[in-house]
Amino acid sequence: MTRVLLLSNTTGYQVRAFDEAAAALGVELVFATDRCHKLDDPWQDRAIPVRFYDLETSLSAILLQAETRPIDGVIAVGDRSVVLAARAAHELGIPWHSVAGAMASADKRRSRAIMAAAGLPSPRFGMIRASERDIHAGDIGFPCVIKPVGLSGSRGVIRANNPRECAGAIWRIRALLARPQIRAARAGLEDELLVEEFIGGREFALEGLMTEGALSTLAIFDKPDPLDGPFFEETIYVTPSRANEQIQREISASVAEAAWALDLRHGSIHAECRVNEKGVYVLEVAARPIGGLCSRVLTFVPAQDAAKPPKLASLEHLLLEHAVGESPARWIRERRAAAVMMIPIPRRGRLKSIRGEEDARVVPGIVDLRITAKLDQLLEPLPEAGSYLGFIFARGETPEDAERAVREAHDALSIEIDREVALRQA
Repeated sequence: MTRVLLLSNTTGYQVRAFDEAAAALGVELVFATDRCHKLDDPWQDRAIPVRFYDLETSLSAILLQAETRPIDGVIAVGDRSVVLAARAAHELGIPWHSVAGAMASADKRRSRAIMAAAGLPSPRFGMIRASERDIHAGDIGFPCVIKPVGLSGSRGVIRANNPRECAGAIWRIRALLARPQIRAARAGLEDELLVEEFIGGREFALEGLMTEGALSTLAIFDKPDPLDGPFFEETIYVTPSRANEQIQREISASVAEAAWALDLRHGSIHAECRVNEKGVYVLEVAARPIGGLCSRVLTFVPAQDAAKPPKLASLEHLLLEHAVGESPARWIRERRAAAVMMIPIPRRGRLKSIRGEEDARVVPGIVDLRITAKLDQLLEPLPEAGSYLGFIFARGETPEDAERAVREAHDALSIEIDREVALRQA
């Protein structure tokens, strides 16, 4: 039996998709998740209980399990798991990203310094501590962007156009970083802030696989909504990109160079880029695939039979094959355009109802709609938010068709959120 070690949060949306792909491929998944270690297999998945902040203890647990269930490949889902995945792969002798590369990908400060040192186009940047009394943007100037070093998904990322906005942004990020659930992650980066020059231009994302240092670009996504701040909510991804072939080649080449500089040599990568008249700025390269349910926007067909209508393969299918030594060149993205909308949270409050789902589902081109927020759940928009209301997926003959479908479906939804009532203490 071929086995792949899958490291993930217990709440990861992609775990079920990996489980389905593994069953189809005849691969056994060995889960390593941050489930409660005091309960005896609460999810009935035989998962190894790990803590991503306790690398040595977690690594020992994985290696002990591997003595009786040998591991052939490694996949990490989510930013928190990548360093442990790299350590496990190194100890097991399995090709994967280096430990140093995984650490850099999860630390905005390290990755920015490494890419700048490699001569890649990079914004000016500096570091401050959220606890500093003297709040300023250093020598970066304005506009600038303040980012928590250890958070992902645009969480806590704020643009400031002047000293007053900069001070307000840092105070707001400081309050976010002080939250118990963030401190509990114990990433060691809870007080570090990156302040960098704002880079204008169009934003793109690249989904890829590194194989012994060579990049295979699986998809380039347009982000059609302007991302100019003050917050940077990613709402719509559309593929194939409408950028011309030259720009797409430059994006792939720049991401490949950035991944090489970071020592990300074998496994999934997800990169974010800005493109303007000065070139391609690689903002970050994560050592993991596109997050959560968003992976459903990507489907693939065998490269040799691309003109036929065979059963489509998921991104998780490709990642499992790659983890056990298969080449990603066997697959190409299907011909149709695709889009996903991460349904934004309009304001803070408790979710009371979502109406119009039936109307949204019958919009031409819509293939799925998933509401992931729960009724009466306390919701927050960015920059504090750590989740979305849900996801809308569409297919179309052109990128314009797919984008139009998710926007029309979103317009059909009516979202009722009650404002949170603050209770005064006597």
